[in-house]
Amino acid sequence: MTSYSKSTDFAQVTGVEATQSANGSWCFSTSVLHNDQGWEHYVNGWEVIDLEGNQLGFRKLHHPHDNEQPFTRSQCNIHVPPEITQVIVRAKCNKHGFGGKTIKVSLSKTK
Repeated sequence: MTSYSKSTDFAQVTGVEATQSANGSWCFSTSVLHNDQGWEHYVNGWEVIDLEGNQLGFRKLHHPHDNEQPFTRSQCNIHVPPEITQVIVRAKCNKHGFGGKTIKVSLSKTK
C-alpha cells in the first residue's frame, strides 16, 4: 500500500468518475479536497497516470478554490491505450506537489 499524507495541506483526491466517449477517449470528473490559502498555496492541477507512473492526461487548475471545498473539475479527450484497464488519479498543489490521497480507477471499456 502506498503511503500518503492525510493532511489537507496536500491535495486529496476524494472521488473520480471516468466515462468513455464514442471516439474511445476518456473523460475524468475528479473531486479534490485541499486547504487552499489563496495564490500562495492552492491546488494547481490533477493528472491521470498509468500504473507505471506515465502521464496520460493533465488538468491544469488556474486559480485557488478557497471557498469551494471539495471541488470537482473534468478533463476529456484523455487517450488511454486499450490494454490499460486501471489508472491512478492524483492531484498536486503549488507548494507541496503530489503527496496526498490518490484514487485507482478501473476502466470499463465500451466495445
